[in-house]
Amino acid sequence: MGISDTAFNEMRADGAVRDGYRALDRWLAETPAERLAQRRDEADRIFRRRGITFAVYGDTSGAERLIPFDVIPRVLARTEWDRLSAGCIQRVKALNMFLEDVYGPQEILKAGKIPAQEILGNALYLKEAVGLCMPLGVHSHISGVDVVRTAPEQWYVLEDNLRTPSGVSYMIENRAAMQRLFPELFRSNRVAPVGHYPDLLRETLRSVAPPGVDHPNIVVLTPGSLNSAYFEHGFLAARMGARLVEGQDLYVENDRVYMKETTGPTPVHVIYRRIDDDFLDPEAFKPESVLGVKGLLRAIRAGNVTVTNAIGNGVADDKATYFHVPAMIRFYLGEEPILSNVPTWRCRDKADLAYVLEHLAELVVKEVHGSGGYGMLVGPTATKAQVAAFAEKLKEKPDGYIAQPTLALSTCPTFVENGVAPRHVDLRPYVLAGKSIELVPGALTRVALKEGSLVVNSSQGGGTKDTWVVEGETAPC
Repeated sequence: MGISDTAFNEMRADGAVRDGYRALDRWLAETPAERLAQRRDEADRIFRRRGITFAVYGDTSGAERLIPFDVIPRVLARTEWDRLSAGCIQRVKALNMFLEDVYGPQEILKAGKIPAQEILGNALYLKEAVGLCMPLGVHSHISGVDVVRTAPEQWYVLEDNLRTPSGVSYMIENRAAMQRLFPELFRSNRVAPVGHYPDLLRETLRSVAPPGVDHPNIVVLTPGSLNSAYFEHGFLAARMGARLVEGQDLYVENDRVYMKETTGPTPVHVIYRRIDDDFLDPEAFKPESVLGVKGLLRAIRAGNVTVTNAIGNGVADDKATYFHVPAMIRFYLGEEPILSNVPTWRCRDKADLAYVLEHLAELVVKEVHGSGGYGMLVGPTATKAQVAAFAEKLKEKPDGYIAQPTLALSTCPTFVENGVAPRHVDLRPYVLAGKSIELVPGALTRVALKEGSLVVNSSQGGGTKDTWVVEGETAPC
């Protein structure tokens, strides 16, 4: 029996169709596979015309790829979404308080709730961020919280993305494609909208402008067209009515940021950056960087510009710090976590390392600083040689890894070459934090298209689905 056979099926339970999926189930029964294939091909053409592609780092061909789009949506009932979104809001609130604290008074460390050396000795703890005064105390304005489901009421957080989370443009474009390709489905389901995300993002960014700036000028800072998420940078800038700029388009004078224009310099008050910390300011970080803006950190410290997300956030979404998020929620909010962490073994601890080495073929092992599905081992699908080689890596650098059980990720119906079949999925809701903390009622569902695979990352062959939050059903199709 494979993982897919034992995983929670989000559409069917004990032979019955679950709430929210009934209209979709009727539609699938009435829709021939040929039509689904035609619409999938049409979606590919739409995405290619729109330039919705991504680059894979390390791919020497340099070819841009389409992320495979599945034409069968994932459905969440409103009650399911409400609990999930409340858990994401709680988590982001605590993580922002943690960042404000560890770069300030460090109360959680003084209280002994987290060992100080695990934070202050972390390579992602930036001394340059110490003492930064962020408007409203918000450090992570755009967070992508990766969650998976193993049972009707059981959600686990896999990781918190608090630096430059990507993918929200796919959430919006997936919805637009579905509405164009299958309008009849939307007539039989009351699907909550997601298209207003850029408006909500703009208002979030406006709310964290420097004090005294009533009409902030917002720009989106991109590393350029070779970046894998460049489409998204331009998409969000256009939808917000903001300028898409590169580092060479900005300069700092008297600790203020200006944009170069033919009509003269224009003040910049909020920068939504999609550049990593190391490349953001050659004066403060990598001097060889040509992507950032010299003197930007000085402007931030002077309170003349807000950069979102803030520098130094990596220490909070690091996989070693992840272990402590439940403690953060209890310490800062006085609440029990709504969403669970995945049980985690920290290989830096001798007892945990011994357990992991003994059970390596059963576990998922991840690099502490890793992302994108790289540098990880999925024990149950690895060969004996791969397991043995990874064991040597763990012995050589144990503090660089954590391990977790192989969760039976829930499955959703997916249109594959052999027809409709269950495939494993995860979910990334996008949480916006400024004057308030909000989510649009939807998220990016990533799907592992290979049978039995648990790896959903687009760079590893995964695809995406439209994610529906439904209020209820209307008339049959």
